[in-house]
Amino acid sequence: MNFASGPVRVRVPATSANLGPGFDALGLALGLYDDVAAEVTTGGVRVTVTGEGAGELPADDRHLVVTSMRAAFDVLGAQPSGLSLTCVNRIPQARGLGSSSAAIVAGVLLARALVDDGAARLADDAALRLAAEIEGHPDNVAPCLLGGFTVAWTEQAGARAVSLAVAEGVRPTVFVPGERGLTAAARAALPAAVPHGDAALTAGRAALLVHALTADPALLLPATVDRLHQDYRAEGMPGTAVLVGALRAAGVAAVVSGAGPTVLALTEVPAGFAAGTDWQCWELPIDVSGARVARGRLGHAERDPVAAGRKS
Repeated sequence: MNFASGPVRVRVPATSANLGPGFDALGLALGLYDDVAAEVTTGGVRVTVTGEGAGELPADDRHLVVTSMRAAFDVLGAQPSGLSLTCVNRIPQARGLGSSSAAIVAGVLLARALVDDGAARLADDAALRLAAEIEGHPDNVAPCLLGGFTVAWTEQAGARAVSLAVAEGVRPTVFVPGERGLTAAARAALPAAVPHGDAALTAGRAALLVHALTADPALLLPATVDRLHQDYRAEGMPGTAVLVGALRAAGVAAVVSGAGPTVLALTEVPAGFAAGTDWQCWELPIDVSGARVARGRLGHAERDPVAAGRKS
């Protein structure tokens, strides 16, 4: 196996999973990006992080991009003797916007790009399966890889996903709090079983949500009703629950983004709506391309932690 000479880089989008009733299945790619560049070296691992997570994330083999690259190199057939990694992070850490999935996807795709025949050794569907295996579920890695609105599921052979075009009129806005959340803690709040009626209602709304997002955004408010996970997680994220309720009372199709604590609004937020000082409000476009790989080092704009994604 031959490693590519010179660096490669990847741009990976933020994602929001679940979208209300689509628990562990539905996801949306958003126009806020991490840029990561990697190069094979003669020995050791060196990681540089700027932007989100700088000074907190590990700068060695424990970094999630590196561990994901190592997992991909195992599949590809050999490990390089050393790696140099540059990360410019803009996706908030532990907020429900897919920062871990972005790191995993970046690692898998960078490793593939650093092998001369990497695409032949690790096809796109295999890259999705590997990323989902590392993450534990496919709902965030699917939109990060594919872009747009994705429906993901898991078969015996592993994760699969399809990407669907989003209708005009879907206008994502995220409300990002200063506090962090942990996916493991949010999952621990879920019961082992739910009432059959709640499951049936949520299944119907998830089906309606696919139609609303792809064809009729006017139905997004009823389509985002969920009884599988959001109410159970409310006690651990009271501010998130209050904001979701306030937005929905104002007619906005608002949901918990992933495991929270970020709130995602899928329809226009009324002018003058006040979320409070604890929240940053960002209007973000839908990313339709997914992760993008290129040769060479990061460019000037890519090296700027505030140069990708619109914050307001």
